[in-house]
Amino acid sequence: MKEFYADLHIHIGRTASGRSVKITGSRTLTLTNILKTATSRKGLDLIGIIDCHSPEVLMELGELVRKNEMIELPGGGLRYGDTTLIPGSEIELYDQYCHGPIHVLAYFPYLEKMELFSEWMSLHVKNIHLSSQRIYVEGRELQTKVHELGGLFVPAHVFTPFKSLYGKGVQSSLNEVFDAEQIDAIELGLSSDTHMVERIEELQQYPFLTNSDAHSLGKIAREYQKVRLEEPSFNELKKALNKQDGRMIVANYGLNPLLGKYYQTVCAKCGGQIEKEEAPCPHCGGSTFIKGVSTRIQELSGEELSPIDRPPYIHQVPLDFIPGLGPKTFDRLLQAFGTEMAILHEVTREQLAAIVPEKLAVWIDKARKGELSITHGGGGKYGKVEDE
Repeated sequence: MKEFYADLHIHIGRTASGRSVKITGSRTLTLTNILKTATSRKGLDLIGIIDCHSPEVLMELGELVRKNEMIELPGGGLRYGDTTLIPGSEIELYDQYCHGPIHVLAYFPYLEKMELFSEWMSLHVKNIHLSSQRIYVEGRELQTKVHELGGLFVPAHVFTPFKSLYGKGVQSSLNEVFDAEQIDAIELGLSSDTHMVERIEELQQYPFLTNSDAHSLGKIAREYQKVRLEEPSFNELKKALNKQDGRMIVANYGLNPLLGKYYQTVCAKCGGQIEKEEAPCPHCGGSTFIKGVSTRIQELSGEELSPIDRPPYIHQVPLDFIPGLGPKTFDRLLQAFGTEMAILHEVTREQLAAIVPEKLAVWIDKARKGELSITHGGGGKYGKVEDE
């Protein structure tokens, strides 16, 4: 049994032909660039690309397999270099039972299953080529189809104010939209962590995922998890989510929620952060607010619950958030130590100081320990690391 690093929510911006998939994604966020970045720069063992339903993406994957540049694993997933890709899809739901939109993730073991899901999905969306498209079926029907094909079903970034299960403040329970028995995990999102949600009773039964939701190559692995598996594959990941046969999520690594774009409630007019939703806004007199994740979680939380055995949630500041760590310095670190995972988990402060100035080495060390001072984010703007 070994430990592996996994980021299971990565978008594709463009196909090889230049066709848009995730419209808000970077043009350089192509399948090939993601694979190269994940294996050689980030040091990820397992990635989930969640736009694999797009026909051109499926064609690219098939071509890589035919060229033997990727290998389909017997246990599910496709191996490229040192990284296993789990094909997946992000889907937008807005059925008669929810007041969405709600984003969900579906993952499949083999290209054949992903192709079958894409064919089925194309009957229920307006544009199968694009990411995060609205599907015109009910949530429970979608869950059933995913599991019929041997897939995993995960509600995405469940507390963000837009396009999430709890975010708009209308749904108070996942049972209003989904079959609770057909949920395999919950993705927390960038503005929350395990500690914040420990008093939401209906989430107690699910494992938590922390993923990047990357829209650019640099954002890959800003959140991820360490998993204990026999090998990085779909079947092993499924066992880890069920804590089966010694497989498990060992640790979640994520932003301090204060850095998240939606942690604090803000005025929609001026962007000023506020402690409570008041009318008018104390900063500008506005009366419309974007509710912060921290406030929404408080609304959903009940009485203190008996603690359950969960992996630790380790706050990290992504390396590209650190003031003074520019591209050239970053490249020097990668040349010296290989990958971002090595920099974050293996290299000592003394080794860092041999490559970069001592002050920056101290900052990097504090960033990976979650010890930097932070200004709250909110209203779509990230928090910031304060320059000491």
